[in-house]
Amino acid sequence: MNRPLDPGAPEQFRADRLVDVLIPTRNRPAELAVTLSGLAAQEGVPGFGVVVSDQSDGDAAFRHPAAATMVRTLRHRGHPVLLTRHLPRRGLAEHRASLLAASAARYVLCLDDDVWLEPGTLRRLVTALTELGCGFVGNAVHGLSYLDDVRPETHGHYEEWIGRPEPERVRPGTPEWDRARIHPAANLLHITEKLALPPGAWRAYKVSWIGGCVLYDRAKLVDSGGFDFWRRVQEKHQGEDVAAQLAVLARHGGAGVLPSGAYHLESPTTVTDREVEAWEVVLADEDATQPA
Repeated sequence: MNRPLDPGAPEQFRADRLVDVLIPTRNRPAELAVTLSGLAAQEGVPGFGVVVSDQSDGDAAFRHPAAATMVRTLRHRGHPVLLTRHLPRRGLAEHRASLLAASAARYVLCLDDDVWLEPGTLRRLVTALTELGCGFVGNAVHGLSYLDDVRPETHGHYEEWIGRPEPERVRPGTPEWDRARIHPAANLLHITEKLALPPGAWRAYKVSWIGGCVLYDRAKLVDSGGFDFWRRVQEKHQGEDVAAQLAVLARHGGAGVLPSGAYHLESPTTVTDREVEAWEVVLADEDATQPA
């Protein structure tokens, strides 16, 4: 039987690290264990921290023996881990805002609780963000059940950045918005296979947003408003990651990174109340304040 799991102390966790990984979770003990196992296998970024913030209906997901073992493994390998219960629930954006407030790292990886990262992924993302100097980089998640579902009509939306990504104002109904079509299913994996990059090579490409695995320059995310818009949207929303990324894109630019080492576990969503798209509310507020 497992011994009690030390949650860690928030005041001891906040430190001047290079990277913290921020994971919101709810009712997903098995998926969380897999996500943490991917982090435990990362190398090349020594001492990165991990924050897990749980909003489960019952026991915290990180108390499941498999997840708890991965927490202990991360700590054994030199990675501080902070475990928190964040209740009552006030929506996805507020949850992400609370996670961001827990970190003082230079970079923060917003990682969903149903994403496995292959070894080397975090190092590649950190390298890309450091070299590009933009507001964020990300790995779109692969759905391997779609591996044989090739959709060549989406591949034309792939466009690489030449040099440092520039700020962009991306809005619905534009060609830039349609870049998101390369991310569902296994589209990005098929594009990667066509490029046939040599080992160790990576490319930065233009995006509208990326779901599941996004590494931010924390100062630039905060400068763009972070997730503080949570107060302006009702609790039952989705699209909070889109809203934050559109703001960062407009101020500091951003990019997808290929190849992606992020794999979606394809479990049923725990976000069943999707009455509002947070990005629609935020964009409407911003556009209403623009000069005519």
